[in-house]
Amino acid sequence: MERNLGAVLGILWVQICWVRGNNVEQSPLFLSLHEGTNSSLRCNFFIAMTTVQWFRQDPRGSLINLFYLAPGTKENGRLKSTFDSKERYSTLHISDAQLEDSGTYFCAAYAQCSQ
Repeated sequence: MERNLGAVLGILWVQICWVRGNNVEQSPLFLSLHEGTNSSLRCNFFIAMTTVQWFRQDPRGSLINLFYLAPGTKENGRLKSTFDSKERYSTLHISDAQLEDSGTYFCAAYAQCSQ
């Protein structure tokens, strides 16, 4: 039996050094996966960022830190995240989606403070 997994991509924008939330674009806005399928979420940044974090908020409201990364790639089980600071984007790949992947996904990006 195939179960439909609902995953919503949202943006949690951390304002550091007066960076505003309109400097990031998420895609897709909403995502519905079936168990066993693969998909990707993406955040595009319109200003230079130094680090990125990905979170998942489960249906009970608990916030889970998935990745914290500087430019490069990290993997954790069926999840993989890439951050390209030059091209100004980060992706989160979900392989073999499972029911426990259901939730709201957030991308938080941090800019370097200029003084």
